[in-house]
Amino acid sequence: MAEKKTKKPRSAGAPKRRRKPAGRSLGLGPAELDGAAPPADVEELGRAVERDGGKVLGRYREPYGGRWLLLAALPIDQVEPTPYQRNLSDTHVRKLEAVIGRVGRFLDPIIVVRAQKRDEGSAKYWTPNGHHRLSAMRTLGARSIPALLVPEEATAYQILALNTEKAHNLREKALEVIRMYQELARLGDHSEESYSLEFEEAALITLGLCYEERPRFSGGAYHPLLRRVDGFLGKPLKSALAIRRERAQLLLQLDDVVVQQVEALKSRGLISPYLKSFVVARINPVRFRPKEAAPLGFDEALGRMTKAAEKFNPDKIKTADLARSGGAPDGAD
Repeated sequence: MAEKKTKKPRSAGAPKRRRKPAGRSLGLGPAELDGAAPPADVEELGRAVERDGGKVLGRYREPYGGRWLLLAALPIDQVEPTPYQRNLSDTHVRKLEAVIGRVGRFLDPIIVVRAQKRDEGSAKYWTPNGHHRLSAMRTLGARSIPALLVPEEATAYQILALNTEKAHNLREKALEVIRMYQELARLGDHSEESYSLEFEEAALITLGLCYEERPRFSGGAYHPLLRRVDGFLGKPLKSALAIRRERAQLLLQLDDVVVQQVEALKSRGLISPYLKSFVVARINPVRFRPKEAAPLGFDEALGRMTKAAEKFNPDKIKTADLARSGGAPDGAD
C-alpha cells in the first residue's frame, strides 16, 4: 500500500499559494465578445436608453458567461442607488471626490439596471454597485455617468456579491440584507431559500432586524453562533419575516442578559474590549458540542444560551480567564 504523503505545514509569514488556473478554457475569446448580433430585448433596451436621454456607447457579451451588456452614458439625475443599500461613508466619498478631481478622469463605470419607478411613471436606473462613485460625481457637478447596463433587473438584488467598491462590515451587510428582504417580500411570494445568493447567509437576516432596532447592537459577538444555527427558511418571504422578527427578539432578549453580566464584570474592575465576546463564548452551547451530536436549531440554541447567561456568575471570573480569551472586539462590526 502506497505511503500517504504528509502535508507540509506552511511556515509562519509565508504567502498562501494561489489556486491554479482551470485546466480548460471557459467563456469567450476577444473576437467573440461582439461577434454576433444582439438579441431583440437588448436592442430594445438600447432604444429605451436613448429615449431616457442617455447614449449607448457599445454592446458586447461579457467574457465569462457570454451574457449581453450595454456600455451607456446616462443622465446622472436618472441614476440612484438601490433603495436597500447601506448608508454612504462620508470619508470614502470625500476620498473619491479628491481622487477623481485630482486625476481629472472618471475611469470606473458603475453597474446599473433599468427599473421602472413604482411610484412614478419615469424610468430610473438603479445601481447595486456604485453608490459612492455616483455621489462623488454628483458633488463634482457631473452631468452624466458611464455605466455597465445589465438587462436582467434581478441583478439589482445581487448587491452583496457585486459590491466591491468598499468592503462591508457586518452591520452594513446585515442592514443591506434586511432592506433587500423587505423590498423583495413586497414583490412576490418566493422563499428565503430561493434568494440564498442575494442574502449570502441566513444569519444576516436576523442580525439586520436587530440592527434596525438597536443601531449599536454588537452583532459580531453572536455572528459565529448564528452561522451554525440560523438557516434559510423554506417559507415565502412575507410569512418568514414574522419568524425572523421572533428570532431577532429572542436574540435581543439574550443580549439584554449578556449586557447585564458584562456590566457586572466591569463593576469588578475587569476591563477588556472582548468582554461581551467572552461572555457569549462561555454560554455558547455549540462551541464544545460533539461533532456526532445532532445540530441544534435556532430556538433551542438561544433558549440554552439565555438560561446559561442568567446563571453566569461574574464573581468566578478572573483576569487570567479574560487574558486567555480571543476574538474580535465586541464593537468590531
